[in-house]
Amino acid sequence: MRSGTEWYPVDNASAVGASRRLAIRLATRLGFDEGRTGDVGIVVSEIAANLLKHAGHGSLGLQVALRTGVAGVRVIATDSGPGMDDVSLSAIDGHSTSGTLGVGLGAVLRLSTSVDISTQPRRGTVLCADLWPNGDDGTPAGDHVDIAGLTRPIANEEISGDSVAARTVDGHHLLMVTDGLGHGPMAAGASNEAVAAFHSTPTIDPATMLAAMHRTTRGTRGAAIAVAAIDSAYTQLRFAGVGNISAFVARSERRNAAMSQPGIVGHQMPRIRAVEVPLDESALVIMHSDGVRETWNLRDNPGLERRRASVIAATVLRDAGSRPDDASVLVARYRR
Repeated sequence: MRSGTEWYPVDNASAVGASRRLAIRLATRLGFDEGRTGDVGIVVSEIAANLLKHAGHGSLGLQVALRTGVAGVRVIATDSGPGMDDVSLSAIDGHSTSGTLGVGLGAVLRLSTSVDISTQPRRGTVLCADLWPNGDDGTPAGDHVDIAGLTRPIANEEISGDSVAARTVDGHHLLMVTDGLGHGPMAAGASNEAVAAFHSTPTIDPATMLAAMHRTTRGTRGAAIAVAAIDSAYTQLRFAGVGNISAFVARSERRNAAMSQPGIVGHQMPRIRAVEVPLDESALVIMHSDGVRETWNLRDNPGLERRRASVIAATVLRDAGSRPDDASVLVARYRR
């Protein structure tokens, strides 16, 4: 997985059509056939229209989702509006709580490969819809780890200096969050070099991975980077980080931090010490850059830990990504 997310504000009627056109362009570029491309356009139009009608405004993100080499379109919608009292009722075609024709959510559910929603009255809604060209997301049989990441640039920048990435090696799931120093293209360049090293270094050891990234990012601005490895049985997290990347093993009632070390990958590299944290099926792994405050709490959104990783990541970004900085979140959870 290599995750770059394009975000669009939905705050007026013209944003609905603009979002649809951008989504169609993305689906076409990914090789979707004409019918499936049309489905993508309908789903994005309905999601954007619902944001405008029910919340007044919100954010819509488009992302290329990857599974075993197949590319799909991921649509993320977040708002801080009134929320939905009954998602199942809202999904019935013809039902509406705003006096409008309530066909939007039903169409989204029918045309998407998968949809997940987290909503809280008076707190808002987060929705994630995935659309794959053949209707199958290609998740390997027996893969019980759900991973998703999001990035968002600082205001007035088109490109984020943060990146997230994930890969699987010998049954181990490797995760990475990187925050290039500063903002804009030069920060993104440092992150891109680190991501390339992450995908090409043949190891499952986070400390060895960071050493490789230190070599490849020399000559760039440098970056804060954290790497984690989840074992194949989802019983242990091995973590190493340098700079201001936060990492937690979180459950609804508590969270444990895995600490990064001071330094800058590519410039001032400390002697790296990896730490090990036990996992179980109830535990989430949540990593994020310092563009996301550590004030998020799973208890603020009851039941969030049971949602898909993409919805969890988007909720954390919505609730805590308020610092004036590039922001990124990466989430891994056990797929029950």
